[in-house]
Amino acid sequence: MDILPAKIDLNLFTFLSKQTQWLMGVNKVLERFDISSEREEYTVIHDVVESGIEFKGTNLWILIFAIFIASVGLNVNSTAVIIGAMLISPLMGPILGMGYSIATYDFALFKKALVNYLFAIVAGLLTSGLYFFVTPIYQAHSELLARTQPNIYDVIIALIGGLAGIVAISSRNKGNVIPGVAIATALMPPLCTAGYGLSTGNWPFLFGALYLLTINTVFIGSATLITVRLLRYPIHNYADQHKRRIANRWVSFIALLTAVPSIYYGYLLVQKENFIQNSNNFIANESYIEGDFLLKNELNPALKQIKLIYGGKTIGEAEKQRLVKRKAIYGLHDATLIIQQGFSINDVSNELSQTERYQAEINRLKAQLGSTIQKQDSISNFKKMGNTLFREIRPLFPEVRYCSADKQTFYNGASQQRHFTVVVLGTTNPKKTTRDIPRISSWLKMRLKSDSLKLYVERSTF
Repeated sequence: MDILPAKIDLNLFTFLSKQTQWLMGVNKVLERFDISSEREEYTVIHDVVESGIEFKGTNLWILIFAIFIASVGLNVNSTAVIIGAMLISPLMGPILGMGYSIATYDFALFKKALVNYLFAIVAGLLTSGLYFFVTPIYQAHSELLARTQPNIYDVIIALIGGLAGIVAISSRNKGNVIPGVAIATALMPPLCTAGYGLSTGNWPFLFGALYLLTINTVFIGSATLITVRLLRYPIHNYADQHKRRIANRWVSFIALLTAVPSIYYGYLLVQKENFIQNSNNFIANESYIEGDFLLKNELNPALKQIKLIYGGKTIGEAEKQRLVKRKAIYGLHDATLIIQQGFSINDVSNELSQTERYQAEINRLKAQLGSTIQKQDSISNFKKMGNTLFREIRPLFPEVRYCSADKQTFYNGASQQRHFTVVVLGTTNPKKTTRDIPRISSWLKMRLKSDSLKLYVERSTF
């Protein structure tokens, strides 16, 4: 009768042992997430937060320099330059200060943080607006455009970035978390983009960028507030319960008011990306038409429109209807499909015939131009022949003082014409030269290789 209880006790002991081991394992895992051993003293954390709030002296100059650098980066579309500006920007200080002060109900510190933050925003708008007012480059590149269309994903980034920022400040091992948070949440680019919109009068840019800046501000501050409350930071006792409730309600209201539009814009972004992905799949799998090839495709997510431009044979209505029906398989029920004929084979044949005619005319004109140029070159070269003839004829007939040679056309008034090579000799002894005309003519005909020759002799005048 004593054996049964012993067996029961042994089974119970085995069960409890396994449960204990499991709990110890869970406890070891949870210990890895425990930051209490690394937490900084509350007074030190308070001093760090408070020192990062004020914008004067060094902090203010660094902010101005960071704004100029970020503006240049946005202007020339350089991501590296923008990241550099975010690394040195002190803009996160007052945002963390606002979240920290509301969490601890330190309303005096909140007022100080808010005033400094608004001052930094005004300084940033004026600085970036001044830069974009004087810069000769007005083109809005992708880095500028990316700051004008915030959505729910920017809210998520700001929340997580704020959590990382306040946890880093609370820890003795801060590392390079704060610069990383500054890059991830991207506080500087929307501020500078708002300055661009203000300077150029582009109001969608201004309000879109200010909305992104508001998202970052509200949700970095909200994440800071939540973290400070969870870590049980000391609360200022002089804040009464009524003021605390009002503060909490305002924070909830502002966070909700800021988040609602971003949810809508996030929905539009998801719809746009899905449309682009489905359209690309449809084009890749269904756009083939025998005898045609796809020249170009255009997608318009805002209008849910797909435009396909083909080249080849004329596309029949049956093929068009087939494509219209197939698009529904890819989730494009409400999308409009536009099929256009870039050119058909018949058009190409007609254009080829016309092109051949144009080419024949071009070749004829080229030949005519070549002949004209050749004649001009021949005439130009022949005019220089007078000097050559003079140098060769002078040793044979010393009395010759100058020589001129040219090709001339003679008309007889009866629509008849003849071409002759005309040579004029200037001589100091016309009688002797006249007697030598037969010899000179024979020599010139051989030299010029021409029988159509007219030779004139005159007394030398120089």
